[in-house]
Amino acid sequence: MNILVIAPSWVGDMVMSQSLYSELKKLHPKASITVLAPKWAKPILDRMPEVDESLEMPLTHGEFNVGKRLNIGKQLKRYKFTHAYILPNSAKSALIPFFARIPKRTGWKGEFRYGLLNDLRKDKRIFQYMVERYVALAYPTESMREKVKLEQCAKPNLVVDEENKQRTLTNLGLSLNKEAVGICPGAEFGPAKRWPDKHYAQVAQKLLEDGKQVWIFGSENDRGVGQLIRDALPESLKPFCVNLAGRTKLTEALDLLSVCKTVVSNDSGLMHISAAVGCNVVAIYGSSSPNYTPPLTHKLQIVHTSEECRPCFKRECPLGHLNCLNKLPPAKVIDAVNCFERKT
Repeated sequence: MNILVIAPSWVGDMVMSQSLYSELKKLHPKASITVLAPKWAKPILDRMPEVDESLEMPLTHGEFNVGKRLNIGKQLKRYKFTHAYILPNSAKSALIPFFARIPKRTGWKGEFRYGLLNDLRKDKRIFQYMVERYVALAYPTESMREKVKLEQCAKPNLVVDEENKQRTLTNLGLSLNKEAVGICPGAEFGPAKRWPDKHYAQVAQKLLEDGKQVWIFGSENDRGVGQLIRDALPESLKPFCVNLAGRTKLTEALDLLSVCKTVVSNDSGLMHISAAVGCNVVAIYGSSSPNYTPPLTHKLQIVHTSEECRPCFKRECPLGHLNCLNKLPPAKVIDAVNCFERKT
């Protein structure tokens, strides 16, 4: 088998897609897997041993441009792919394998994909979890329900680059004299996934008072919230809290997260990366649900409120109050962190 995978466009989904690649390699050890993905994803895919090659998708997220997709498909013909797995649900994501004339094109029914896919799976709702829906594509339609269960899916396991880790620690002046706890207060999806910075600050303060150090992770967009968390701390504790948001590449963040014993995170890509590098994960859910995209690890504590309106899966609170996040007390998150301490 010579496989092309059309990858998802979000960091967390990209991490979870490793479970499909693992399953394909288990079923077809000699298969070659190439992943067509956005440019930012290459460093993550390079940390997946199952992926033989990654190709850059030269189109932006949401860009249709059928002419470009036709040209990409024509260029991919030289690879002589035998199978394609299309993970996004859009029609445009199925165009490139169709134009490349890949003989078998597998994916879930989505918008206007009849004809574009010739191995069309009709009802993804028979699987509760996104990772199950990915892994199910590795099996024939008639056996996938029997073969695929969450607990049996291979968990993402990203390779940590020890040399890059040490180099990044040195370049950022980070010390390992204290146990490091990671905090990931951002979420690219939208504010309905972001626990308030004042709550994060209370958690950070308790961790620091307990003798730990805190590293705040995130993109450039999260630098401001990271600074708010640090600014809210007593002056005596600030030297042990480092705002790394916007200061690391994605793979540098990945390697630094592997240093952290525990990570406290919103439902975000960094949450899934933390799980995939072996951290204890305290996952905070607002508008989204752990019954769909949980971190794929046994070292997990999930916290959320019991508000009737959640999960709504919206980017912004449709009711304007964000009670699903605002009413989640820091004490509950601190207790979740301490659960790991009690287990050890």
